[in-house]
Amino acid sequence: MPKISPFLWFDKEALEAAEFYVSIFPNSKIVSVNRYPDDVPPPAGPGGSVSTVYFELDGQPHVALNGGPHFKFTEAISLSIDCDGQAEVDRYWDALLAGGGAPSQCGWLKDRYGLSWQVTPRQLIELTTGPDKAVAGRVFAAMMTMGKIDVPTLEKAARGE
Repeated sequence: MPKISPFLWFDKEALEAAEFYVSIFPNSKIVSVNRYPDDVPPPAGPGGSVSTVYFELDGQPHVALNGGPHFKFTEAISLSIDCDGQAEVDRYWDALLAGGGAPSQCGWLKDRYGLSWQVTPRQLIELTTGPDKAVAGRVFAAMMTMGKIDVPTLEKAARGE
């Protein structure tokens, strides 16, 4: 098990969220669901309710906690998805927005639980970190105008079109 893994605080949607995420990513599964003891007082949740869910997304361990309404997700932290091409960007973008998510800018979105994601094609990273600073500048400028990243448009910007 890696030494560092995401630990996500939910009000009471930990299992629902974990099942949603597992349905989107390949090589993913619910590992275990743990429940609060019967004698745990609020705000932890009623006895017998889900406390933590251990799950894997593409083999990476995550933990989801039902900790009550005390803390909410913000854009200050996000999960980044390394995509290879437009089809993969489209698939993750659409899946994570399903059921009430909200798109943002530059490949960012919030899912229905309020968790922020970056849906990032490798092509964006390659084009903005390459040795040609003019190409990087054009691609970066194009990206700044986008919600969902559009790989063909980035490639046109790289060519100066």
